[in-house]
Amino acid sequence: MNAKTPLVLVDGSSYLYRAFHALPPLSNSRGEPTGAVLGVANMLRRLLKDYPTAHMAVVFDAKGPTFRDALYDRYKANRPPMPEDLAAQVEPLHALVRALGMPLLCVPGVEADDVIGTLVHRARERDMEVVVSTGDKDLAQLVMPGVTLVNTMTGTTLDEAGVESRFGVPPALIVDYLALVGDTSDNIPGVDKVGPKTAAKWLKAHGSLDGVMANAQDIKGKAGENLRASLDTLPLSRELATVRCDLELDTTPEALTLGEPDREALRGWLERLEFRSWLRELEAEQGDSTGDCPGEGQGDDGPPPRYETLLERKDLDRWLQRLEAAELFALDTETTSLDYMQARIVGVSFAVEPREAAYLPLAHEYADAPDHLPLEETLERLRPLLEDPRRLKVGHHLKYDRNVLANHGIQLQGIAHDTMLSSYVLNSTASRHDMDTLAERHLGVKTRSYEDVAGKGARQIPFSQVRLEEAAPYAAEDADITLRLHRHLWPQLEANPGQRAIYEDLEIPLVPVLSRMERAGVKVDPDLLFTQSRELTERMGEIERRAHEAAGQAFNLASPKQIQEILFERQKLPVVRKTPKGQPSTAEDVLEQLAADYPLPRLILEHRGLSKLRSTYTDRLPERIHPGTGRVHTSYHQAVTSTGRLSSSEPNLQNIPVRTPEGRRIRQAFVAPEGRVLMAADYSQIELRIMAHLSGDQGLLHAFAQGLDIHRATAAEVWGVDLERVTPEQRRAAKAINFGLIYGMSAFGLARQLGIERGDAQDYVDRYFDRYPGVRRYMDDTKERARDQGYVETLFGRRLYLPEIRSRNSAARGQAERLAINAPMQGTAADIIKRAMLRVDAWLQKEGEPALLIMQVHDELVFEVDQDAAERVGKHVSKLMADAAQLDVPLEVDVGVGPNWDAAH
Repeated sequence: MNAKTPLVLVDGSSYLYRAFHALPPLSNSRGEPTGAVLGVANMLRRLLKDYPTAHMAVVFDAKGPTFRDALYDRYKANRPPMPEDLAAQVEPLHALVRALGMPLLCVPGVEADDVIGTLVHRARERDMEVVVSTGDKDLAQLVMPGVTLVNTMTGTTLDEAGVESRFGVPPALIVDYLALVGDTSDNIPGVDKVGPKTAAKWLKAHGSLDGVMANAQDIKGKAGENLRASLDTLPLSRELATVRCDLELDTTPEALTLGEPDREALRGWLERLEFRSWLRELEAEQGDSTGDCPGEGQGDDGPPPRYETLLERKDLDRWLQRLEAAELFALDTETTSLDYMQARIVGVSFAVEPREAAYLPLAHEYADAPDHLPLEETLERLRPLLEDPRRLKVGHHLKYDRNVLANHGIQLQGIAHDTMLSSYVLNSTASRHDMDTLAERHLGVKTRSYEDVAGKGARQIPFSQVRLEEAAPYAAEDADITLRLHRHLWPQLEANPGQRAIYEDLEIPLVPVLSRMERAGVKVDPDLLFTQSRELTERMGEIERRAHEAAGQAFNLASPKQIQEILFERQKLPVVRKTPKGQPSTAEDVLEQLAADYPLPRLILEHRGLSKLRSTYTDRLPERIHPGTGRVHTSYHQAVTSTGRLSSSEPNLQNIPVRTPEGRRIRQAFVAPEGRVLMAADYSQIELRIMAHLSGDQGLLHAFAQGLDIHRATAAEVWGVDLERVTPEQRRAAKAINFGLIYGMSAFGLARQLGIERGDAQDYVDRYFDRYPGVRRYMDDTKERARDQGYVETLFGRRLYLPEIRSRNSAARGQAERLAINAPMQGTAADIIKRAMLRVDAWLQKEGEPALLIMQVHDELVFEVDQDAAERVGKHVSKLMADAAQLDVPLEVDVGVGPNWDAAH
């Protein structure tokens, strides 16, 4: 045997768990989970390409107890049972491993780690190089000359130097390190409150676990007390953490050779799992390519769909019977406009079974259109079905359909599922959640687009003008695809309790709430906006004159090219960043940096800000006033932001600045009608309160429990002064730190914001973490957990996948780490205000209070209330919002009332 041929040992169990938790769920057309199998199988295929001549084995844990359970009856007691969707993927993965020709090892009574450890030592006795493919930190103890760890999913490699760099101790001390740190998932006791940094520091100081134990009396503080309390259990922790390397195995390293793939078995499993891209590759290798395949997940391999056009009453009667008998049916509307307040029904489509759907045309108006059932009379026939909450419906973006039906006086009820929201909750960072994208991604179906039937651009015709032979298949397909998507996505949501709860308890119930808010709209004062537009124009003219003076010539302040020439060619300002084409950037953040030292960039930024306010709000809002209601109606979007926050458009109410006088003046134009007032209910510092809860930091918890000004309290801690002696400047700096850390601000960013040296800013940050160690621990733990899992979760189970968290690109990885810290806080805040909206709306609907919920902006709800009911409604809304979540710190709600939105603060 060639000693230079490496032995590659794959920790199959570790990868299976990690793939299951890190990758978005996937299933085949029968609803069988397949995502973890696909993730691990793709990783194994990469290994086979990287090491085509290696000795290799994939090692899995065997079922049943191990010797560690005999040592400690609480071993892995905290670990929940294997999820059913994961257990169902074990056998398919084993079968694929064997079909690939890879040796597979499962040894009863021990763990996969012990099998790997024994083979590592036997291989080194034979002078074989060993590569252990794993994501498990416990196996770092096996690293030695000739043995490296490779995490094939992240592309990271650990040799002896890499182990010491990552853990702070060499491989020989990893067992001692693990004994001190413990492991909650394996229930290895360790030392309470001792983390990686403390463990590494002790081991460096005392040489080994035995040395740490011998000097326990000399270690100060709470950590020393916890160490002394753990002296009796530390030897057990060390034994549980030690990988055995002396097993009696019925194989040897040289016997672990790769065989030829069993192509027939492999083909059978690929067909069952519906891994169509891989199947296509296999068939191409065998000279039997079947042409285009739709991609991973369910393919479009069934019979051709059967779609009907319902032109006669008897056809409608037959379908109504089917719809009334169905447990769930898909619904979609075709309309005259994308503006939900203007749109009218053109037709309705339904589906009860996959590949069967019907289109009910109601208002096609081209010259030779066939006779069809009358619109209003037919809608009245549909009303009982559509308004019955017991008749469950599924749609794609049903909030729009609900709003359009309301234009015809029909209140759609029974909204049970929405495939846009299913996709969003499963993976909010997926590129898009529109039906065409989801059909291609999950079903392998290329759907007809609206442009296919109505044309493009200036030649596009209204849907009412589309001929039925084109319109009916298009509309029926929408209902069919919606139903098929639901059957594909729903089992994946069912398999994850946290995501299912977010979907069923928050997102779906929120659909009618948002619909009511959108239709209520908000009154604006067009005269005030016209006045503000004129004033903004005058101010912009004055700034333009000052900018021309500062530049020494006239130029267009809206032209990046001219700004580039003035700033960097004529005035020789430093180039902060270049565009992809190599030109100096004039982006807003670049100008902000330059504005700290140069007047012209500051004037350009001020001009841009005023121009945006005028074009986006003061000029546009009067145009958005609905002629029928006299109000502005925004659209709220549930499936846009990655963290769960709502966004809005046409107009965007989320981006009206509140820190500038001009922004606040725009809010003055949002007014209440006569006899009513606007009421704003705003969560106070909710993300900082969530940070206190998630981190468990005693200092933050105490400050909030005592009702202290959190920024003043932080300043007192950081600068070591009494609360009453905190200066305004210190409080401002503390506020910047508090909010900056939530959003991952660096010391450099803090220095720029506060206008101080970077070293001083770093000193502020260091002092902050010294006073609030729980925050640092939370951030470190969250980043580590995100790297292990590939995602983070909110307090309520909303999941955010972070595909770049293991990126080799440091900038991309750093951004993902900042998201990992911020997303649980911002996402939890989003979940809380959604819970509050549901509670408040339910109360308003039940009690019939003279109040409307009309806007949601960030952490604030805005109401229009009868003037004499404002105090009563405000008190009840405040309590409902404060009770929307139970945290370790109280939620506080500030309520204000006024004739306009600005005055209500």
